[in-house]
Parts: sequence; structure tokens; C-alpha cells
Amino acid sequence: MVTPQIPITGNPDADQLLVDDPLALLLGMLLDQQVPMEWAFTGPFTLRERLGHLDPQRIAAMPVEEFVDVCREKPAIHRFPKSMGERIHGACEHVVETYDGHAERIWTEADDARDLYTRLREVPGYGEEKTKIFVAILAKRLGIRPDGWEEVAGPFADDTPRSVADVASEESLMEVRRWKKAQKAAKKSKAD
Repeated sequence: MVTPQIPITGNPDADQLLVDDPLALLLGMLLDQQVPMEWAFTGPFTLRERLGHLDPQRIAAMPVEEFVDVCREKPAIHRFPKSMGERIHGACEHVVETYDGHAERIWTEADDARDLYTRLREVPGYGEEKTKIFVAILAKRLGIRPDGWEEVAGPFADDTPRSVADVASEESLMEVRRWKKAQKAAKKSKAD
């Protein structure tokens, strides 16, 4: 049995939000590109602090420009607050329209890992690699392992410390950073 934990942000409250709130986890992964992992996964906590909630229905109901302004407040939610704010808004709209505002239904109602993969790919901003990493996060960090998850997660299912799915402590975060740095130096991707 896995003890649910995602110790990535350096802020215990922000880390716990990722475990307790499925939308926070979905949005943290969405933000995880072109910024340090800690910054990306702190984003949902920052949004909740600014908005007073992390309710997808209320976010989706906001004018997108108004929501982007919240993302632009200093410190910005992301290196690219406009485009990422629009993606977050779009993801919330998707969760509301498709899952009645319950992000966890993406995985709790999936028939198997293939279905989960398809459901995640429908979330605005979720490409192939992000989807595979998210499946690995669910399995490795939260113990949610639908049939076939290893195949769907691909290389992110293995024991190599290559992504946020492999972060279980400050030490493992450093291992992931070292591995990524070595991959970059060798001109290889996270999936290699």
C-alpha cells in the first residue's frame, strides 16, 4: 500500500493539497513545463490562496481574461502566465463540462489505463508525455494503478528517477534533477 504523498513544492501545505484535491494535482501537472517542478506544483496552492478556492466551476465561470489577470499577479503563476492561465481555465471548463466539476472522475471512472490515457489526453494542455507522467504519478505517488498502467506510462513506470512521479523526498528530487541534467548533456529526453 502506497502512502499518498507528493513532496515536491517545499511547502507541506501545497504538497498536501496535491494529495487531497484532484484538481490541484491535475493543474500542477499542467503547469509542469518550462519552469522548475516546485514552481509548477505550487501553482494550484497559489491559485487557491488568491481566489479563496480551487473550484473548477467557479474558475470556469470567470471571464478568461479575469482569470489570466489572477495568474499574472506577482509572483506569476508560471513563466508564461497568459498562455498557462488560458490552459488552466480550459482544463477547468473541461472538468466541469465532462466530469461535472469532479477532476477525480477522470481516473476513478476510467475502465483501465488505456481509458485513463484517453481521458487525460482530452484535458487541454495534456500531451503524450504529460499524460504518461500523470499516469505514473497516480500509480507511484497515490497508489492508483489501473490495469495496464505500466504499459501506458511507458518509461515513466520504471525505477529510473526521471520525473515528478519519482519524487518521494528531497533526496529523490535531487536524483531526478541529476538524471535530467545528465540526459540533457547527452542530448536525450526524459523518455530515453
